[in-house]
Amino acid sequence: QVQLVESGGGSVQAGGSLRLSCAASGYTFGSLCIGWFRQVPGKEREQVALVSQGDGSTSYAASVKGRFTISQDNAKNTVYLQMNSLNHDDTAMYYCAAGSRRTGLFGRSECPTPSEYSYWGQGTQVTVAS
Repeated sequence: QVQLVESGGGSVQAGGSLRLSCAASGYTFGSLCIGWFRQVPGKEREQVALVSQGDGSTSYAASVKGRFTISQDNAKNTVYLQMNSLNHDDTAMYYCAAGSRRTGLFGRSECPTPSEYSYWGQGTQVTVAS
């Protein structure tokens, strides 16, 4: 059973940085896609970053591109989300999720769509004070 445990959230002043961690277990690390999502009460969940563990490719939402970096440490079975230049709009509960690659258009292997992630952590709160 895949298990994901997030940590590293907290309160920070605008302009500051935080690094979130997602400790993964229960599967062969490197075989899935890991996504970081965030959600504010009353708003839709937003995927902010993903990493395809097999080839290391990454993708970011426009709202965080250039400020957030997703990375993975195979030795520690952990995926990180480094968040810099935080602003009030980054305040949210952050979740990591894992999912299997899918066959997309033209038979290409790709990471799952946001609704297709199968395994979720419990979340870690990030609060950015203005």
